[in-house]
Amino acid sequence: MWSIFCAHIAAGETYPFTTAVSREAGHAYWLGPEAASFVATTGADRMLGMYRLVPNQVGRGHHVANASYMVSPSAQGAGVGRLLGEHSLAEARRKGYLAMQFNYVVSTNTAAIRLWKKLGFSIVGTLPKAYRHKRLGYVDAYVMYQLLQDPDHWPTVDA
Repeated sequence: MWSIFCAHIAAGETYPFTTAVSREAGHAYWLGPEAASFVATTGADRMLGMYRLVPNQVGRGHHVANASYMVSPSAQGAGVGRLLGEHSLAEARRKGYLAMQFNYVVSTNTAAIRLWKKLGFSIVGTLPKAYRHKRLGYVDAYVMYQLLQDPDHWPTVDA
């Protein structure tokens, strides 16, 4: 997991972490107490990618999931991201989440944006120049959202 994490952080194209992030901080991000973490492997010998599923907010926002994904650079373009995305949506539904939100999808990450749209997400907001891309400078980030269940069938809420 650490090598995949480091590859993405070093690229400086999709995650806000800098190369100064410690292994402990990376571990806490992926495997913290609220996180349900999953990996895609080719058996026991090679990790292809990973994701973490967490509540997007506490308390009254806890019914909305949030997820983060990383695919090994050597496995990109092979459908691993789609498998992770599909699995995360099924897992979020299984855990009882009613929606999923991505808070910070870098606008230049066109492969991810295309995938999330295919999997049912919509861009619901743009954060102008919110990401400092390693090569391109300041670029927009998107908030993407998807309902996981029909709101007409959501449980009633307390006052």
